[in-house]
Amino acid sequence: MRRDFGTAFITQCAPVMAGLKPANLFRWVEPDAHAMYSTLAVWREQLSPRGVQIRVLKACAVSSAFLIYVYRGKRLGEDLCRPEIQAYLSRTGYPKGTPEQQLEHLSRRLCTEEEFPHEIGVFLGYPLEDVIGFVRHKGKNYTCKGYWKAYGDPEAARARFASYRRCTDIYLRCYRKGFTPARLTVAA
Repeated sequence: MRRDFGTAFITQCAPVMAGLKPANLFRWVEPDAHAMYSTLAVWREQLSPRGVQIRVLKACAVSSAFLIYVYRGKRLGEDLCRPEIQAYLSRTGYPKGTPEQQLEHLSRRLCTEEEFPHEIGVFLGYPLEDVIGFVRHKGKNYTCKGYWKAYGDPEAARARFASYRRCTDIYLRCYRKGFTPARLTVAA
């Protein structure tokens, strides 16, 4: 059975489309790179007027896998400019620069380093305490787990995860009823 790109996109990115989350990342396997980039061009055309951007952070010719990053540029920029986020990124080797330059640096790390760059959490809108906690505790001793492993207030994390699940359920129902991605996406 062939997976449907649109269903995967909505499943992974509904909270971004709804404006609840600044970004998300998902993996998609497509042996035909030209077809992948054509599909992304169609989605970009629909979503960019609504404030959602799409880029490939990593493409692997061997596995035909693409890491697709979906984000709201303005919101991501606001998050990445916070002093505590800037300090954290600086400590993890990121040069000062625009959000696009920092995404380029992240993309290079994804493509060249053997270990997955866990600082990616700040690019996905995870609370900084959760990103730092994950690295510090090597993925163990978390207070709760949902869309990511949380290390702070478990009730706040559960509430956030529940809102993302509700959003995704609603968006999937609407998408299956024929709503276009543009219609589902809240304008920035």
